[in-house]
Amino acid sequence: MPMRKRRWTEWAMSAPSVLWLNLFFVIPTLLVAAISFHASSPDGGIGKEWTLQTWRHLSNPNYPAIVWRTLWISAATTLGCVILALPCAFAIARMEKKWRAVMAGLIMLPFWTSFVVRVFAWRLLLHPEGFLKHLLITLGIAEPNTQLLYNSGAILLVSVYSFLPFAIMPIYAAAEKFDFSLLEAARDLGAKSFFAFRKIFIPGIRRGLISATLMVFIPSVGSYVIPDLVGGKNSELVGNKIYQRTFPDRNLPHASALSAIMAFSVLVPLGLVAWFLKRQDRNEAVRIAESNGVKQRGGAA
Repeated sequence: MPMRKRRWTEWAMSAPSVLWLNLFFVIPTLLVAAISFHASSPDGGIGKEWTLQTWRHLSNPNYPAIVWRTLWISAATTLGCVILALPCAFAIARMEKKWRAVMAGLIMLPFWTSFVVRVFAWRLLLHPEGFLKHLLITLGIAEPNTQLLYNSGAILLVSVYSFLPFAIMPIYAAAEKFDFSLLEAARDLGAKSFFAFRKIFIPGIRRGLISATLMVFIPSVGSYVIPDLVGGKNSELVGNKIYQRTFPDRNLPHASALSAIMAFSVLVPLGLVAWFLKRQDRNEAVRIAESNGVKQRGGAA
């Protein structure tokens, strides 16, 4: 196939997805960013004049604190989910094939229930008069004045529970294709189990780990229901502020500025991951080329 024809074929196959991304992601994101440079009109609409007033208002000390809280809770949620998902996915991948589907189905079973219902169930569980609070007091772990609800710890706990399946499934998909005989070979050569797990298994499922990280971090940054139900007013995240500015306050430019900050917080990790993967693939290609060159010289000799 001529180069020009092949290139046109590639463009034709990519055009639907490129058009979809531009219509429903790129253009709306640019529009949201543009709205943030307008003033809010008294009737709750968008003013015609361009201004930096909204962005100046975001320098209020409360907003950096909310953005920081959102980022560290999202990062902690992602780390917790990945740490819990690794041994879970490892165990499922080592099971017999008939049991893998059963375990995968059990992991996805909570999605059959409404997300709001599951979060509200945690609210009842963490309530000051709930079963968990009384149990912890009976065991001597908590005091009567210990607050389990309406704090950042409650948001983190419920977020890890809610987003854990998003971490398990991509890691399991990568672990299922992993050659476990490499771990056995490492143990035969004297490596301890944890060392083999850390040095061989984890690098072998690198792409699954990256996918899990993104699939947990992105929805965590935009989380609204969890902090609204279990976080309270002193644990607001960016998603809560966007809702407040959009509906009760009817300040669309302010909500757009907060949305732009949230989008930036998501796009930066995506860009870093893309750069890292591209660099790893380039290094791998160079290493393979050098290895083939050494073999060819050895064969010629």
